[in-house]
Amino acid sequence: MTDHARDRDSTDATGDTATSDDAPDGRRVPWTVDADWLATHADDADVSVVDVRDAWEYDGIGHVPGAVNVPFDSFRSDGDADVGMLPGASAWAQVMRDAGVERDDVLVAYDDTHGVFAARFLVTALMYGHRDVALLDGDYAAYNQRHETTTDAPAVAASDYEATVPDDRPLIDADAVQALLDATGADGAATDDDGREVVFVDTRDDHEYDDGHLPGAVNLDWKALVDDETRGLLPEPERREVLEAHGITPAKRVVLYCNTARRISHTYVVLRALGYEHVDFFEGSLTEWRERDGALETSA
Repeated sequence: MTDHARDRDSTDATGDTATSDDAPDGRRVPWTVDADWLATHADDADVSVVDVRDAWEYDGIGHVPGAVNVPFDSFRSDGDADVGMLPGASAWAQVMRDAGVERDDVLVAYDDTHGVFAARFLVTALMYGHRDVALLDGDYAAYNQRHETTTDAPAVAASDYEATVPDDRPLIDADAVQALLDATGADGAATDDDGREVVFVDTRDDHEYDDGHLPGAVNLDWKALVDDETRGLLPEPERREVLEAHGITPAKRVVLYCNTARRISHTYVVLRALGYEHVDFFEGSLTEWRERDGALETSA
């Protein structure tokens, strides 16, 4: 949170925006917010806005007033601090402290690529215990068409943010993925221990899927849920139609994967915004799967 936001005597993000219908799981904001919401609430005392574009874009092209810059590469790790490319709780806490984010802030993120990089930032926040996160529906280019932007960076006071590793993180590892694949019946359907049908969802481009995917997985390019013209999400009825056409329904257990967990971050947020409750996040994705010589299918 910036000093400017802390000093404002303004309505906080819970005042007239998120209702119990918007956030039925007890969150203070929906999983996605639009440009008008962000323009109205960016300066609220309990809102932190993060721009995950490169610094030259943030400084030179401009940004949402009050937003702080946390470039995408600054919170990704190729080490072993945590699973996949998660940076580890200590490194994440430092990122958040430097950005002035408080643990109880509503955390809103955006980029200029339909939200896929911003979604990765928000999912990382979830993995380290930050509950109230929201993705800007649309990206910076879309916001800039309707609202004022700035090249002035806000003053940022470092916070004392503490990250945690919740027991209920939505992560699934390669062993659990293999167990679900092994539970596939003669009809080709996999079920989990609760009797729920499992659908494996590959969110990569179709040519990547064709070259090798988890056995039985369906291909849903993450961009299929995005409107190129508005740069935001498809209208909700169209999103649901696309998902259901791929056999991805709320009653099923959904296992998401791509290559390095960036693209599935966007799909994860979209599914949660639509009320999907049983969504597994394969952080290691095909990078880990290939390292352990996991089985792959190819398309003719």
